[in-house]
Amino acid sequence: MRTCFCFFLCLFIAAQVSARPYSVVSPDGSLSLCLDGECFSVTKNGSILLEPSTYALTLGDGTCWSGLGKVRRISKQYKEINLEPLVYIKDSVQDEYNELVLAYKDYSIVMRAYDDAVAWRVVANRKSDFTILSEKIDLSFPTGTTAHVPYVRTEGSFEQQFNNSFENQYVHIDLRDWDAKRLAFLPITFECNGQCVCITESDLMDYPGLYFANVNCDNTLEAIHAAYPSEVVQGGYNNIQGIVTGRENFIAKCSSNQSLPWRVIAVSDSPKGLIGSDIVYKLASEQHEERDWSWVKPGKVAWDWWNDWNLKGVPFKAGINTDTYKFYIDFASAHGVEYVILDEGWSSIGTADLYDIVPEIDLAELIRYAEQRSVGLILWAGYWAFKKDPEKLCKHYSEMGIKGFKIDFMDRDDQPMVEFYRNAAEITAKYHLVVDFHGAFKPTGLQKEYPNILNYEGVFGEEMQKFLDISWDQMDNDCTIPFTRMVAGSLDYTPGAMRNSTRQSFAPIASQPMSQGTRCHQLALYPIFFAPLLMLCDSPTNYMAESECFEFISDIPTYWDETIGLDGRIGDYAVVARRKGETWYVGAITDWDSRDIVIDSSFLPEGQYSITAWSDGVNADRNAEDYSKTVCTFASGEQFFIHMAPGGGWAAKICKIK
Repeated sequence: MRTCFCFFLCLFIAAQVSARPYSVVSPDGSLSLCLDGECFSVTKNGSILLEPSTYALTLGDGTCWSGLGKVRRISKQYKEINLEPLVYIKDSVQDEYNELVLAYKDYSIVMRAYDDAVAWRVVANRKSDFTILSEKIDLSFPTGTTAHVPYVRTEGSFEQQFNNSFENQYVHIDLRDWDAKRLAFLPITFECNGQCVCITESDLMDYPGLYFANVNCDNTLEAIHAAYPSEVVQGGYNNIQGIVTGRENFIAKCSSNQSLPWRVIAVSDSPKGLIGSDIVYKLASEQHEERDWSWVKPGKVAWDWWNDWNLKGVPFKAGINTDTYKFYIDFASAHGVEYVILDEGWSSIGTADLYDIVPEIDLAELIRYAEQRSVGLILWAGYWAFKKDPEKLCKHYSEMGIKGFKIDFMDRDDQPMVEFYRNAAEITAKYHLVVDFHGAFKPTGLQKEYPNILNYEGVFGEEMQKFLDISWDQMDNDCTIPFTRMVAGSLDYTPGAMRNSTRQSFAPIASQPMSQGTRCHQLALYPIFFAPLLMLCDSPTNYMAESECFEFISDIPTYWDETIGLDGRIGDYAVVARRKGETWYVGAITDWDSRDIVIDSSFLPEGQYSITAWSDGVNADRNAEDYSKTVCTFASGEQFFIHMAPGGGWAAKICKIK
């Protein structure tokens, strides 16, 4: 991290100050966060985005922390620094904000305003540790607000809903039509008073994750947290999950000087402004600068599970065995794919024992074979098996030559589970292992402190198309994610299907899965969705049979120097441009409506360019695998007129002509 300049303006008031309105305003003066007693409110250019909304913490000893306390000291600062992420959507992030800190007897309320977001958090300053019984956050929105809501898919009481995989499609509703019986996880994006407002959290470390409910079906959302587990037993899916069988009467155990998570509100005049939002990254804990992270290697991954180890034209029985994985390794090596993953099945199922390798797999031989071909191997690990002794496990497999873990089926975000993520990040970093958190809650910035954490799931991804019918609209889902879930950070969506279908022809087939939508829709997901550990979901033999399309996938980077949201409407379509070096990649997708859009290339620096584009074919509305590939030259500032078939897409690689 390099500091450009930092200007501090501090005002200290020694005497106690009675509660009164306090505001912090963004550097450009447009966005304001106000605290008046127990209530926060947000305005942009005088227009209300969040009406007075209650915030208060109740501690185990009955103490209440809120803005109603006596302010003992006020400090203000303006700060502008340049962050240089290691693995991110940009290589340079301008972090500029105004900050107001209100110090009370045992705590402080920290308020920040950026040009595109506001946030607040509580920081403790006590002589002893404490517990928190509840954190009251009632967010009140203006009448007429609509919301893109990801309900928890688990049915039942709120307690039962706490056990969930954080995978669901977003529904677009008037806020008053919220299902009173259902929790929603974050992020949630709202449309109110002409603005797009995304609610999420950052720097979630030793604290439970945040849900919202609307039990009164009005314009106010109520925060809900899972209470601290009193007992967790092994069970669930294949005996690899932690099942909560009892809870305490508090939500968190806190240290005397603990910083609680940032409550984040990202704001944009248009949906495309949410694409490339940095607010979660900016607010997260700093990276350990004394550490060497040069070993962290993002990349593409040849994945086995989605395509069901289903190869064709090979002289051996394909499946979970050494011959099959050697074929995957040869494929990865030949096409510059950095990793191969061994998903569930390489170790015994049902025992939660990651040392009990199935007899069909010679892991030492596979590691040797992969190393000779410059391919890294990543192992799938169920949560319970990983957490039993992560230090021993990581040491053992790191010494064998394994490069990372895909940790799966956490399916909770109470405080002990959130702590597990931080612990797993620390131990894997110690042994130079990259991590993909699958079966996970949304990212909250841990990747800034631990760049070896590359992916989080917490998204309704491609894998669902193996099982769920067409009533689960993946096209609407895909066109919603860039403006909702992706605001939080990277995602493990797993794109790349070479079997593609129209709305009429789709069927969920586990052994030979297909995607909803066109071939070009699948290609476009690669530049649109950010995943430093980027899965190739389909079979190597399917990619080998589709060399023109695989050319685009095999060339694409997995992290970026620049990201621009070019166009979009939530749930309808999205257009994203990303740059690596001097090469740009652009993706456009639509829902089940065919769509004609114009892409203005004025985002490119002045000059001449060569473009290779993959477009929906003229018959893609009937045969979703139909596409055309074109190559031409153009000058920056020219426009491209794009037609996308129903469920369609457009993908392009743009290179500067020297």
